[in-house]
Amino acid sequence: MRLVLVGPPGAGKGTQAVNLASHFAIPHISTGDIFRSNLKAGTPLGLEAKSHMDRGELVPDEVTNKMVKDRLSKDDVKPGFLLDGFPRNVVQADVLKAILEEKKSPIEAALELVVDKNEIINRLSGRRTCKNCQRAFHIQYEKPAKDGLCDGCGGDLYQREDDKEEVIARRLEVYSEQTAPIIDFYAREGVLISIPAMGAVDEVTKRAIDALAARSGSNA
Repeated sequence: MRLVLVGPPGAGKGTQAVNLASHFAIPHISTGDIFRSNLKAGTPLGLEAKSHMDRGELVPDEVTNKMVKDRLSKDDVKPGFLLDGFPRNVVQADVLKAILEEKKSPIEAALELVVDKNEIINRLSGRRTCKNCQRAFHIQYEKPAKDGLCDGCGGDLYQREDDKEEVIARRLEVYSEQTAPIIDFYAREGVLISIPAMGAVDEVTKRAIDALAARSGSNA
């Protein structure tokens, strides 16, 4: 299974990526993990990315694309993979298509997690993060045992700047402008599968597995 996961901030992509990768026994590949791995190892690509970051610049798409291409050359992706956080725009989607065409291993499905805008704002604005261990809680769905304190390490919980309503609204605008067009891209490619991502995590995971199984005609 070669799978791309798409959806707006707050759709639950990170959680579903872990569940689906485990179910299909394929690597979960996120751009964040790729960056951290290259930076930690001091690879040429990592050093190139660091040079931009040290200057306060965004890492160019070209460097990100090279990192993804390098990651997809590893042996563990031969049975398949799940990409989370890439591609983020149509240009990157085209690059990914070219990379996989070289390997004669095209994307089999692009799974879109569909969530109502108000639900996204509720999910993200209610999130509280531990200052020490970064564990996340939610003021409605996953309350800590003691208000304002992490269950794990006892650290103070706080609301991240990017979890404030005005910032969430801007993040959704950016998603709509830059990332949402890749949904049309994968629809034209004939590989888009859209599922509602509302409800319990396990319910959404089952919905995704069933949809992917129906597409492949297997009992995944």
